[in-house]
Amino acid sequence: MATVEQELPPLTNGLRLTREEFLRRWKLHPEITKAELIGGVVYMGSPVSAEHGDSEGDVGIWIGTYRVATPGTASGHNTTSFLLEDTPQPDINLRILPECGGASWIEDRYLAGAPELMTEVCLSSANHDLHVKYDLYESAGVQEYLAILLETKEIRWHIRVNGRYQRLAPDANGIWRSQVFPGLWLDGAALLRRDMTTVLAKLSEGIQSPEHKQFVERLAKARSPR
Repeated sequence: MATVEQELPPLTNGLRLTREEFLRRWKLHPEITKAELIGGVVYMGSPVSAEHGDSEGDVGIWIGTYRVATPGTASGHNTTSFLLEDTPQPDINLRILPECGGASWIEDRYLAGAPELMTEVCLSSANHDLHVKYDLYESAGVQEYLAILLETKEIRWHIRVNGRYQRLAPDANGIWRSQVFPGLWLDGAALLRRDMTTVLAKLSEGIQSPEHKQFVERLAKARSPR
């Protein structure tokens, strides 16, 4: 049986597989670092450009800073996730811990359920991220989906309303404010020009806001044993 498994071909773009078969083949080919199963179809990641990698790092700093200031939340990069029957690998996620009322959990070392916020940095993957991933995240109940379009210098922050995504508009000062994570404020123009000093300064304002304080208190209360 082991010999038969070792002879299984590696994952390739366009294969139609079940999640079980997808994971089985992936585990037999540890050289593969980026692969997703969406709609039962395998998508293989392209080589990551410096522009994409640097921008993803910036977004990770922004989300990670919020996570540190918000006990009861967690975040991750490129985490293989179980959504419905599919297995995406989103660039960055931010989630509420299950013991604090979050809708995701760890299952067999992978992320399962519906993290509250998924983020994709879109360059060569823009068409993929704005269609098949958009549809999957919407159907799976991911409450917010942030797409950062590097080619067109655009922020698309989607919020789930009555089961469908709607575009979240920035405020009068051009600041996006998460509806799920109070205090998660984003100066999108500063992020797109890679001005992280301004991005983190605006986030700091959000973290110091009364609504963020109330959110942290609510998470702590949810975690406390009754």
